[in-house]
Amino acid sequence: MADALNTGLSAKQRSDIAAALNKVLADSYALYLKTHGYHWNVRGPNFQSLHVLLEGQYTEEWTALDAIAERIRALGELAPQGYAAFGNLSSIKDGNPDNDWEAMLKELLADNETVIRTLRDSFPVPDEAGDEATADLFTQRLQAHEKHAWMLRSTLGGK
Repeated sequence: MADALNTGLSAKQRSDIAAALNKVLADSYALYLKTHGYHWNVRGPNFQSLHVLLEGQYTEEWTALDAIAERIRALGELAPQGYAAFGNLSSIKDGNPDNDWEAMLKELLADNETVIRTLRDSFPVPDEAGDEATADLFTQRLQAHEKHAWMLRSTLGGK
């Protein structure tokens, strides 16, 4: 069916772009799950502010998942689904609810940086194909994860 699309991108270009999007989606989904889980399980003297910070991040991440998956579908490809599919594609590991708040935030900071690297590594694929829509989506996600990383870094006392 993907071959029937006539949008100015070849079937190979669409497939390559979707593969890059699949990796972004998997890393984003894993980060969403960890952020939401840490929102539930964070403890400590700054509980309320950390709980609110993480809620804002996982809510933004949840919304983005749909946009990423819908971009894959717009390219005529099927989006991955299920924990096994995401687990095979993602570089982000599950969180540990026993972590203290500082360890949780350090992990989330590192994981946001992983998504940032995944996005930067993926940029050449839509760029070379002239797929401005996917490049724009990557730019938006890059901005969001850089902001999340900054917020986490600042909360941990860094620059």
